[in-house]
Amino acid sequence: MDDLTGFQRDLLVVAAGLDEPNGLDIKDDLEDYYTGDINHGRLYPNLDTLVEKGLLEKAKADERTNRYLLTDRGHRELRSRRDWEDQYLSDIVDDEQTLTAD
Repeated sequence: MDDLTGFQRDLLVVAAGLDEPNGLDIKDDLEDYYTGDINHGRLYPNLDTLVEKGLLEKAKADERTNRYLLTDRGHRELRSRRDWEDQYLSDIVDDEQTLTAD
């Protein structure tokens, strides 16, 4: 996971959170977060990279559409990344929970 770009990690996170998304589903959700449009020339090569790395599986939905499914390895890598982030961010999360409880 350490060899992925931030954009590729974001693609992986969004794909994990959607139910059998296609590329446009992932693009639409990411565009809600990113300030600019995401063009196909950026989206699909990066999805293909995640497939080549074994983090996503590409499956045919129909003649024109592919679905992107998180692999077991993708799940493990995301969990590992989340555990690593929690080492550094747990104090921030704890502070926010305390503030919202008050």
